[in-house]
Amino acid sequence: MRVRTLRELGVSDHVLRRALGSGHIERVRRGWVASPGADPMLVAAARRGVVLTCVTAARRLGLWVLEERQPHVAAPQHAGRIDIPSATVHWHRPVVPRHPDALVDPIENVLAIVALCQPSEAALAIWESALNKRLLEPEVLRRMPLPAAARQLLERASPWSDSGLETFVVPRLLWLRLPLRRQIWIAGHRVDLLIGDRLMLQIDGGHHVGAQREEDIAHDAALCLLGYHVIRVGYAQVIDRWHEVQDLIMRAVAQRLHLA
Repeated sequence: MRVRTLRELGVSDHVLRRALGSGHIERVRRGWVASPGADPMLVAAARRGVVLTCVTAARRLGLWVLEERQPHVAAPQHAGRIDIPSATVHWHRPVVPRHPDALVDPIENVLAIVALCQPSEAALAIWESALNKRLLEPEVLRRMPLPAAARQLLERASPWSDSGLETFVVPRLLWLRLPLRRQIWIAGHRVDLLIGDRLMLQIDGGHHVGAQREEDIAHDAALCLLGYHVIRVGYAQVIDRWHEVQDLIMRAVAQRLHLA
């Protein structure tokens, strides 16, 4: 927290000095203090005079992030040179003004910077994850001065993807010119993607183990008895070996397994 904010809340300089002397708080840099057990990422941001943003802030919000090789931070536009070798520093003008006390960007700024920083698929996955979690409303975003890349993602994003893997899949299959329906209920459970009338694509994340795995197997059997055809794939296939998944779907469509 900023020392100025503490003073505005009624904390006297005498109390601050005693807290510093006793180790209840520690000085981060001029004008900032922290408790000894404070979040190290927030302490590092305060020490450098930046805020956490882009994929780093997105992951902290619980959004689906494909990759975060190093921290991403935003610097004030009026700040001098900020050189953090281990981080990506963003200088973009914020969509929502940043409060002086803030150490993490607002979600609107996070998504705007994601749109400018990340590859299209990865950025769309983060946007759809935010909409799925109802962290903001599309109509509110449309009234904001978004950069062109963010406005394009806003028009493409939908709230129906439970994971980024589903976000990746649908745009990659549009060329088939078949109905693609996400997260619909069949046989008592949601299915990830229904292609045409009868072809199911189920995408397993890291949590599909143990009891969840047994439930998935039982649901696959119920779908087969109802006349559906199920293709189940995992994370590595979607991210690293998409050609294999696409080949399976193409051959299933060629056999007309997608038709009722």
